[in-house]
Amino acid sequence: MRAHQIMTKPVATVAPDAAIVDAANTMLDRHISGLPVVDASGKLVGIVSEGDFIRRTEIGTGRRRGRWLQFILGPGKSASDFVHEHGRRIAEVMTESPVTITEDTSLADIADLMERKNVKRLPVLRGDEVVGMITRANLLQAVASLAHQVPDPTADDDHIRSRIVHAIEKTDWCPSGLNVIVRDRIAHLSGVILDEEARQAAVVAAENVEGVAKVHDHLRWFDTITGTYLNSPEDDELAKAG
Repeated sequence: MRAHQIMTKPVATVAPDAAIVDAANTMLDRHISGLPVVDASGKLVGIVSEGDFIRRTEIGTGRRRGRWLQFILGPGKSASDFVHEHGRRIAEVMTESPVTITEDTSLADIADLMERKNVKRLPVLRGDEVVGMITRANLLQAVASLAHQVPDPTADDDHIRSRIVHAIEKTDWCPSGLNVIVRDRIAHLSGVILDEEARQAAVVAAENVEGVAKVHDHLRWFDTITGTYLNSPEDDELAKAG
């Protein structure tokens, strides 16, 4: 399998001069844990994630180091920590030169890269343009396990996948972090929805794409009252059966 066959798209991005609070709100609204940072020309210049918001003065979580440790680390490290904890713009807290992959990167190479670099997400590039995102949390384990059990997607599967994504992503009920995997004309939908009507609409949209033999629903529902995620009824049934 290749990155273009499993990546999430379209990808939400943020500008280097954007306010940190705007990036945080985007991540909350879209239920995602990281954002590629792109400049005015669309070139990837960094990435910002949940980890960049852990040490912040607003919530009283700034680092507190003893004098001896500060002496060992030197003033440079203290200055860098200060910028990261007090900075107001994305450019001041983002990770520069993030690890990236191309659309043709194999799943095996993706897993190896995530493990070696200890990263949870990989922007997918076409030249300098960000065209997708692969995250460890919502893809690696599920897709890797499926990949050992079924053949790689065919060229026709790729075309079906593109048509499903196109049919759903243009709607106002498109699931956040929509991902579509198609194998042997069987489509697997994943992402986050805010109401059950969006689940049914997504499944129907996929079923209406020419060439689709069956649709599996892995869409998780986000309960805005409790702040919890609920698996799809199909996945709950599979869990009980297992």
